[in-house]
Order: sequence, then C-alpha cells, then structure tokens
Amino acid sequence: MKLTTAQALVRWLLAQRSETLDGREVPLFPGVFAIFGHGNVLGLGTALEEYRDELPVWRGQTEQGMALAAVGYAKATHRRQVGVVTSSIGPGALNMVTAAGVAHANRLPVLLLPGDTFTSRAPDPVLQQVEHFGDPTATVNDAFRAVSRYFDRITRPEQLLSTLPQVVRVLTDPADAGPVTLALPQDVQAETYDFPEALFAPVTHRPQRPRPDRRALTEAAGVLRAARKPLLVLGGGVRYSGAGERALAFAGRHGIPVTETTAGRTLVPHGHPLHAGPLGVTGSASANVLAAEADVVLAVGTRLQDFTTASWTVFSPDVRLITLNAARFDAVKHGALAVVSDADAGLVDLSAQLENWRVDPLWTERAAAERSRWDTHIDTLRAVSGEVPTYAQVVGAVNDLSEPHDYVMTASGGMPGELIGGWRGSGSISMDVEYGFSCMGYELAGAWGAAMAHTEGLVTTMLGDGSYLMLNSELFSAAFAGHPFVAVVCDNDGYAVIARLQEGQGGKPFNNLLGDCRSAHATPPRVDFARHAESLGCAVFPASTVDDVRASYAKAREAAVAEKRPAVVVVRTRPDSWTEAGAWWEVGVPEHLSGREGIERGKAAQVRYLSDRI
Repeated sequence: MKLTTAQALVRWLLAQRSETLDGREVPLFPGVFAIFGHGNVLGLGTALEEYRDELPVWRGQTEQGMALAAVGYAKATHRRQVGVVTSSIGPGALNMVTAAGVAHANRLPVLLLPGDTFTSRAPDPVLQQVEHFGDPTATVNDAFRAVSRYFDRITRPEQLLSTLPQVVRVLTDPADAGPVTLALPQDVQAETYDFPEALFAPVTHRPQRPRPDRRALTEAAGVLRAARKPLLVLGGGVRYSGAGERALAFAGRHGIPVTETTAGRTLVPHGHPLHAGPLGVTGSASANVLAAEADVVLAVGTRLQDFTTASWTVFSPDVRLITLNAARFDAVKHGALAVVSDADAGLVDLSAQLENWRVDPLWTERAAAERSRWDTHIDTLRAVSGEVPTYAQVVGAVNDLSEPHDYVMTASGGMPGELIGGWRGSGSISMDVEYGFSCMGYELAGAWGAAMAHTEGLVTTMLGDGSYLMLNSELFSAAFAGHPFVAVVCDNDGYAVIARLQEGQGGKPFNNLLGDCRSAHATPPRVDFARHAESLGCAVFPASTVDDVRASYAKAREAAVAEKRPAVVVVRTRPDSWTEAGAWWEVGVPEHLSGREGIERGKAAQVRYLSDRI
C-alpha cells in the first residue's frame, strides 16, 4: 500500500487494540491530542484529518497540558489505553518534555510525536531550529531521550516496520511501561513507501502476567513463615495488574495488616479490618507505627519512593524486605529478596506456598486499632473551628459528598498529604495523586484526560492557587470539548507548603508566600480565580466557609454533568494548617550557615534522626 509515513503511522494506530481489566476490547490509542504548526500540520495533520471519523483529535492550548492530559488518561484506564500527542518542531516539542518526565517517573504509557527538522537539511536552518555547532544530527528532540523509555527518530518511512513493534512493546509491557517518543522530521512525514498490508492488521494487546521463579518464591515464603509482625505494602503495580481483590484475599487468609503507597491509594476499603492506612510522609501515623514494628515487609508493585519510606526511616533498620514486582529494576532495590512477577499471579503462587499459615491475631488486630486512632485524629482536624477553612476541612467536605465510583486527583503542594492521609475510600480505584514527579499543573490538565476516560462517576481535582496559575489553559480545552469535571481551587496566597518546609528547617520566609515576594506595590494585586475560570468557559461556585464549600461543591457536581464542562469551586484556605503523619523526610539543609540558629537546629535535628536510626 503506497502511503506517506504519516498515513501509515495513523493507520497502524487504528489497528491496535487493548483488553481492559474487565475483559472488554477497546482501542489501544483512543484519540490524539494535537496542536499543529510547521513540522506536523501538513504531514501528520493531513493524515489525521483523513481518518478523523475513526480517530478523534482533540485540540489543546499548550503542548505540556495536552501531554499531561494523556498521562491522566493512561492512569485513569489503568495503563490499558494510551494517549497520543503531537506537536510542531522546536518550542512546541520541548513543551512536552516535562510531561514525559511525569509519565516516566510514574511508569505511565504515552506516545509523543514531536515534529522535527528536515532530514535533508536542504532549507536549514529552518524556523524554530536550534543549530548545534558540532553535531548537525542533533535537534531539540534529543532532550526527550532522558525522559523516554523508548526513543527513535524516523529518518526513512520504512523504519516504521522495525520500530513500531518496539513502540507497542514498551507501551503495553507491565515492567517497561512509560513514555515513547518518535521524532518525525517534517519531510519524512510526507514521503511515501509501499507498506505491507500486514502492518495494518488488527492486533489485540493483552498485558503479560509473568509468574515468579520457584526458588525465589520458596525463599520468600520461608521468610514470611518466620515473621512475627509482617506488613503488606500495596503499590501502583497492584492497581495496574487488577490485583486489588487478590491482595485483600491474601491479607485476609494470612492475617497480614495492609498499607498503601501513593500510587496504590484506595485499593483497600477504608473500613477494612486489616487496613492500617497509607504509608509514609504523606500517609498516616497508623501505618507508620506498624511499619516501625514490622520485622518483614512484603512490598507488592511499588518502587518505594522516598515519601513512601520516609527517606527509608519508616521501617526498622533490621527489617527484612521482600519485593514482588513485574520490573526487576524495582524488585532488587535496597537488598530486597526479589520476586519478579505480575502482582496477581505472584500473590496466588505465594499464598499457595504459605498454605494455611497465619500471623499471630494480636498483630493482625493492630491494624484496625491504629487506624481507628488515625481516624479520630482526622475527625479532629475536620472539626476545627475558624473563619477560614483548612485543607483537611475542604477534603472532608468533598469526601463526604463523593460517590463510590467518583475519581479524585491532585499532584503537588500540600494537597497530596491531605488526600493520601485523609481520604476515606470505598475500595474502588478512585484516586490519582501524581506524586512521582509532583508536577504542578498536572491537576487541571490531567483531570481533562481523566474525565475523557472515567465514564462512570465524576472526576474531581483538588489544587492550590500556585498550580492553578502555573497551568490552567486546559480548563478551556475541557470546556470547549465538553468534558465535565470539578476543580476545587484552594487559594492560600502562594506556595504555602514550600514556605512550611523552608521555615520548618530554619530558613527565613522568602519568595514563597506572596507576602514574602518582591513587589513594587504596597498592596500587590490579587488574582480573581472565580472570574478567571469563568472566562475560560467554566461554571464557577465561590465559597468562604466550610458550609459554603459543601454547598458549592454539591452545585458544582450538578453543573458539571448537566452542562458538560468543568465546574470550579474557589475557596480561601489557611496556609498554616496541615495533616501530619509523623514521618521524617530528608532534605538538603545547609551543613552550616553562620548566624542562622534555625538552620543549625534543622541540621542538628536531621543528624540526630539519622543517628538514632543507625
């Protein structure tokens, strides 16, 4: 079939299918996010227009926003569907690098198709081309290499025949899933080749479920059998494997308390008797208390990031770590006993090895007891009186009014600690906290993608004023396209959580809260978030008190669904009240700064904490 490179690529996208967790067959690539410019408008843009009835194309306002929406889509579909994003050359392409970093850190598949300069070099230097004095083959798209699981530059049409199988391998592999970048020089996009029809034959991709090595499994079972106080940690790999129910059955059969990581949050129903709560700095004191006492930790489907492990201080120094993970890269970390396996298949085989072994009931009962104490603490935070609501109170109001199949999101600042530590889920997979890369701006762009994918229940995204100002343009994209979600914007006058970190470690208030930033005005201007969101096509519901938040959020839910557009709740919140899990986090405190007692105290505290652990 004589086709251009762009036509062949689009036809191949259409031929790829995927199987969801519940066994339905769906398009692997359900749509394309596109901003056209020179470098993709005539090649790939023409091909996409030709197949517009079969492959939806959505126009965003920024390339970064579109790519973050694709990341949100991948998370909401549990990595079973992949968003495609295309841009022009130069700045349009580079705008997607941050989103690629988000996808890479969070192990989420996204296909990025940046336009590239001419392979022929005949018209060089073209508009938006950055010339490298010592390497004419280098373009700005090489910046994607550091944040791509697979990178290729298509310099001949026939190269698609060898690279596309690798593209789909990475996007669907449970161990290697992440961003793929295909740089597409604009002249090559328009060149033709006689492609074999077999390239466009429909294919359904079903994620592999590798089973564990028998010897590693036997050793892991032996370690667990000898444990007096084991702890089960569930991560995002449990979610993507569809192993949530399997993990709870495993815990119930053997009496092991269960905690969750950020990516594994809401896998466990809040009231489950074995649920100890979320783990780590942004988690719960209940989970952290059990983690400190555990002699064996079975970590399933998690890369054990520093916030989850409290910079590796949340566990006892002599804890025995068993990791069950589809990715060997993650399984071997920190000297763990590595069991390389799909989460669902691995838990089945491990439980069979353990047979009827159970933990001492006194340890099993600790989970509910400790979590009850944490629940009381959260209830106290939600009930605090005051004219200006706290983050905990806003989260509580949203939590109380949410339905079981709703989906809540956040990414950066103080809100992750409030959602991870304070949210009470029903056991459905209902949360996306992007805290692998902690990307400000993901909250709104990612919600657009999640709203496309999450067809049962309503998406609510929660964010601060800093994230709103950093990337809000996709509110208009969602309003224009007709994708409803609710955004709860908490205005606390700047980067309050970083001000807390700065001042809590002895630094002086500087350049974080707006009142501590340089301005030529005695009374600097303020942003009217309600009017701004309204101007982007959103329904807006301001709030002042906690009762206002409840009423406004209820109205926003109704408006978003009825009007098929985002609805925004805007509320002033306190910048000095947070949910604390009692865990430690290692940061770069200056070793010495003359005359700064606060800095010296902060450094001494870090040294004492580490010495105690050793």
